[in-house]
Amino acid sequence: MTAEDLQPYQRIVQDVKDQVRLGRLTGNDKLPSTRELADHYGVAPGTVQRALTELRTEGVVYSHQGRGSFIRESAIDAVADPTSQAIKRLEEQVAELAERLDRLEASDDKRS
Repeated sequence: MTAEDLQPYQRIVQDVKDQVRLGRLTGNDKLPSTRELADHYGVAPGTVQRALTELRTEGVVYSHQGRGSFIRESAIDAVADPTSQAIKRLEEQVAELAERLDRLEASDDKRS
C-alpha cells in the first residue's frame, strides 16, 4: 500500500511510527501541538486527533491533558516490524539458554 492509498490520518500515524523506527523520535519526546501537526500535514485538527487516538491505542504515544502528546518509552517495540520482533525474541531466548548452560556447566564443575 502506497502513501497515496492511505487516509490522511493514516499517513500521520505511519510518519510518526517511521520517525520512531528511525530514531528521530524517542521515548518521552514531545510531539508538536495538534495545530502545528495539522499545519505541517495540511489537514484539519480533527484528522490529527484521529491519528493521535490511533497512536495511543497502538501504544506509540501517551497524552497528558494540557501538556500534549509524548512518545512512549516502549514505542520502538510497538512500531517494530514483525521480523524485527521475531529476531529480538530469538535473541532473548538464545541469551536465556546461554545463561542456563553456563549455570549447568558451573554446577558440573563444582561436582567434579
